[in-house]
Amino acid sequence: MRHHFHRSALWLWSGFLAATGAAAFLPTSGDAAHAAAGVPFLSHQALYNLSLAKSRGSTSLDSARGRILYKFSGSTCEGYTSDFRQVSEMDNGEGKTTLSDMQSTSWEDAEGRTYRFKIMTRMNDNDQSEVDGVAERTGDKITVKLKRPSTKTFTVDGKAVFPTEQIQRIIAAAKEGKSVLELTVYDGADNGEKVYNTFSVIGKPIRGEATRSSPDPSTTHSQMKTLTRWPVTVSYYERDAARTGGEQIPNYSMSFELFEDGVSRALVLDYNDFVISGTMDKFDVSDVRSARPCK
Repeated sequence: MRHHFHRSALWLWSGFLAATGAAAFLPTSGDAAHAAAGVPFLSHQALYNLSLAKSRGSTSLDSARGRILYKFSGSTCEGYTSDFRQVSEMDNGEGKTTLSDMQSTSWEDAEGRTYRFKIMTRMNDNDQSEVDGVAERTGDKITVKLKRPSTKTFTVDGKAVFPTEQIQRIIAAAKEGKSVLELTVYDGADNGEKVYNTFSVIGKPIRGEATRSSPDPSTTHSQMKTLTRWPVTVSYYERDAARTGGEQIPNYSMSFELFEDGVSRALVLDYNDFVISGTMDKFDVSDVRSARPCK
């Protein structure tokens, strides 16, 4: 198994979930602001069960299982904080089992100017990696200062967006009826130095009153029943990776259903060689601190 894909995709997933939480609060401009307005985000805690959906290519998996616990809270005044933990076990069917434990915390201000991130990934209790840093937007560039895995400062093109703004733009595009969206994203993935080009495909809206073929705690929750959601697939391409035969294959892609208040369900993470699905098992709003209004 190519562990660098596994680690980066885990981080990507945690960044994505953090972003969906804050999306509905982000200020925007022009038509995007009008399109994204209307439904405030619901601070919540969600538990997802992971399982192997498909195995293909050069990496064969016999089974996979795990869980994601995700908690989000925040406001436009205090910024948005997310805590994420994923524990998963993968078996290749030949006596090789990989146990991973990833924990991350991130904070992003409402205007997309500052993004702090800290992540720890442990493989089989002895192979550990850490990423710890902060990214700050100034003018036409983003300055990233890393503490781990090593002390380093570098700049990123200011056109890149942080994870929260990425999802906010997807919600705005969905409300405008757009079906595709291209963005450059910096999320602290891998060693904290990667920048990704993303291509999002947005499906037709699923209205709150529509029949649900696969309900879960989010679709049956009293505060979610009337909300619209969209099927979305986001493909991630390493910005500096070489193209093969004129066509670049995504490093990985994520599919999910995105509610207009930022909650996500029906997660699917495609690593190219195998596909992991995440089904929501619990959805709770009672144990999460609600956002405080701005003074």
